[in-house]
Amino acid sequence: MAMQATGPADKAAAENQLTGALKSLFAVAENYPQLQASQEFTQLQNSLNQTEDSIQNARRYYNAVVRDLNTKIQSFPTNLIAGMFGFQQKQFFETAAADREPVAVKF
Repeated sequence: MAMQATGPADKAAAENQLTGALKSLFAVAENYPQLQASQEFTQLQNSLNQTEDSIQNARRYYNAVVRDLNTKIQSFPTNLIAGMFGFQQKQFFETAAADREPVAVKF
């Protein structure tokens, strides 16, 4: 689904699906102490946490830019130019608040 996501809503759904899969992976890993003690697995967990932080920052930046664009499209005199060139409001990248919890990593 992630490769076929076209709009912000589709991408948010794909991201939620990926986050759910990662949560399931870490839940299964809790049953394997040797896996949790592995340095590679610890590095993977750290890398995933850093990636999640980067994604959150990118989402905030995207939404700030969309907010600014939407405001300009509605404001005079830029609304005249936006109308002439067919600029349209963009959709925010929104996800359900419950789905946006960081991936839980337990040892």
